[in-house]
Amino acid sequence: MNVGEKVGGSGFVPIGVLTDRDIVVGVVAKQTDPKALRVGDLMTRQPVVVDESASLGQAPGEMRRIGIRRIPVVGHNSLLVGVLSLDDILGALSEDLLDVAGSVRNEVRIEKALRP
Repeated sequence: MNVGEKVGGSGFVPIGVLTDRDIVVGVVAKQTDPKALRVGDLMTRQPVVVDESASLGQAPGEMRRIGIRRIPVVGHNSLLVGVLSLDDILGALSEDLLDVAGSVRNEVRIEKALRP
């Protein structure tokens, strides 16, 4: 869950992130009464974000550096536009790898046809 601060009528600026892992580590593992806590008690404040114009290659490095699986994506005026997950990145990379593999297979097929 991204926690944001509303900016005018245009959107939210992320001020914190609360994940399922935060809940497990901060509530379940400590056997804390969840009714006694507020989101702000567990969320990561001032989260690292990535700009929507950044290359896809920049996000995994930031995610690895701070040990997260999801990163808020911000656009104009630092407004939240989405959340990028490792699953999203893996999906994009797997499509690229399929294209590369298909290109190699196609090259081999063409060479065989041209050189009997």
